[in-house]
Amino acid sequence: MDRFSLIYTHPPMSSSSSKLPPAPPGWEIRMSKRKGVPFYFCLATKEARWEFPEEAKPAAAEDGGAHKAKRTREEEAETVQASHILAKHKDSRRPKNWKNEDITRTKEEARKLVEQWREDLVAGRVAFADLARRVSDCSSASRGGDLGRFSREKMQAKFSEAAFALQVTEMSGLVETDSGVHIILRTA
Repeated sequence: MDRFSLIYTHPPMSSSSSKLPPAPPGWEIRMSKRKGVPFYFCLATKEARWEFPEEAKPAAAEDGGAHKAKRTREEEAETVQASHILAKHKDSRRPKNWKNEDITRTKEEARKLVEQWREDLVAGRVAFADLARRVSDCSSASRGGDLGRFSREKMQAKFSEAAFALQVTEMSGLVETDSGVHIILRTA
């Protein structure tokens, strides 16, 4: 049994008992142990998502996960690279930072923190990567907030929408997701 299966041991929820759309072929709906919130789980790749997997292809599940569905060149080209700074709050989907410390701040406190950080960035008082290393609650802090290249479906919908809307070198306003409150800097 793989590590992911050990973490998520709850039996799958039936689609009718949740407020989520039914899972596409090859996916099922499971319940988060920590938050008691339903999520989508891909049987073939063991991927977990909070949002509906729009691009789910039955072919990926039919081969038992031996090969992931091949992506077209157009889909591969549809990626961005970005860095971010994350302030989690006590209602975040995982209210611990990368150091495994409990997060106790409220959502409003997280918003105020991120607003102040953004003001410092815009005023040039601090470099994005330096600030990310110092304050971000995401494990990407060790890389100055760099998330590398990613496609739309790899991130939460609100995060992807914001990152893909930015021009290279442009910084977002506050972006709120289930993870917390972010500032995103598109780097490529």
